[in-house]
Amino acid sequence: MGPISLTISVDAPRERVFDFISDLAVRPAWTDHFASEYRLERLAATGQGAAARFRVDAPAGVRYMETVIAETERPHRVVEHGRGGRLDRLPMRVVWELEEGPTTKLSLTFWTIPPGPLERIKEIGRERWWRRRWSKALRRLAELIESGEAPPRATVAGSDRAPALPA
Repeated sequence: MGPISLTISVDAPRERVFDFISDLAVRPAWTDHFASEYRLERLAATGQGAAARFRVDAPAGVRYMETVIAETERPHRVVEHGRGGRLDRLPMRVVWELEEGPTTKLSLTFWTIPPGPLERIKEIGRERWWRRRWSKALRRLAELIESGEAPPRATVAGSDRAPALPA
């Protein structure tokens, strides 16, 4: 599936928007309309190396997805690598880009890399589905950031974070 590019303006400082995007623990607060059973895969929920897995009911068989923050350039860019579909065979990429101005301009680019002809056929119709879901997610993200409320945080594999051990 070719890249889906969406842009939205967020009335908040670029650093704050960057912190929201690079913190996978707050993602369910604005992506829960298409991502359920969300859980973190590592204790570190922010920055490079943070990972999460969740259920998605996309058309033609993408049931579970996982995403890992592969690169960060504070406060300009976040790149995520993910996999989804049957046996995690469908690679996915997400690139978040932030531009400063009177408001923060947030751009999202999402695409998949089908590994074979069968997966390419299954991709028909998914682009529109993903575009609608990501568009709503960006609107919800902007509302959440602009409200100033602290969103609920996801946990590691459904449990509380491990307490720090005394030195």
